Amino acid sequence: MVWSESDVAPPNSRVKPDVASPALQRTLAFLWQRKAAPGYDRRDLAERRAELAGFDDLYPVPADVAVEPVDQAGVRGVWLRPDGADPEACLLYLHGGGYTRGSARSHQGLVARLASAANVEALVLEYRLAPEHPCPAAIEDAGAAIDLLVDRRGFDPCRLVVGGDSAGGGLAVATLVQRRDAGAELPAGLVVLSPWVDLRPLSSGARLMAALDPVLSEEDLLISSAAYRGVLPDDDPRVSPILADLRGLPPMLVLVGDRELLRDDSVTLARVATDAGVTVELVVEPGLFHVWPLFPELPESALTVRAIGSFIRSRTAPSR
Repeated sequence: MVWSESDVAPPNSRVKPDVASPALQRTLAFLWQRKAAPGYDRRDLAERRAELAGFDDLYPVPADVAVEPVDQAGVRGVWLRPDGADPEACLLYLHGGGYTRGSARSHQGLVARLASAANVEALVLEYRLAPEHPCPAAIEDAGAAIDLLVDRRGFDPCRLVVGGDSAGGGLAVATLVQRRDAGAELPAGLVVLSPWVDLRPLSSGARLMAALDPVLSEEDLLISSAAYRGVLPDDDPRVSPILADLRGLPPMLVLVGDRELLRDDSVTLARVATDAGVTVELVVEPGLFHVWPLFPELPESALTVRAIGSFIRSRTAPSR
């Protein structure tokens, strides 16, 4: 089911409209205060990277999830193995951070919770970042990770789901488009959270969301877009996969908050993919912000993690 901008509230929301937990209210207050701080939009890349790196200490991997570094066949990252997880089902996760920051470690806490909810093992990929490594370096790394999982580690693509948030969501879409074009077997599903799939300048409608978004700004997106695309134009489908032919992609779950600059990216992605014959579920959560499941203290995050886990289980079930 696809929600359009003309609807009052998304019919398939996982969170009750207009009901914000106290934890969510506190987090929103903190995020707005941070965004309003003098010079926040003028932080250099090192400061931006350090801020996201701090999530590793703030939100560690739960004790019942084993953590193992991965450095194999040119693929680097973190392997997560929840207690009792199905050893034949896997989630490949591509972290967010505007293609310029973030890491496997910054997102391993989130992915550990997703893997536990889905009862699968997971690889959080350490793909190369821009501006040092512009597009298509990250796509190459993500493709190599799928090859590693299938060819070296023996996972059946029918029991593999690819996921990602923000830039990682866009990267997931671009990677599967490339694999389809190469004639490779695709994973069983795709789950993207607040995906960034259009790196062109914001539309006038999207700019109106800036006043509602406590996390992102238009300047954030412009800086990251220029760094990631390098010499490529912003309408290259590898850069902006919303412009790619999405036919043949696996069933897709798209989740986004209704208080973020990238809301329209998700709505448009769902429409374009549906028009291309892809099975899509779009969930637009009222009152929520960019990649809210990174914050495990929010009850709203727990609901979303369970929903994603259910989708992954449905796509990786052995009897499917």
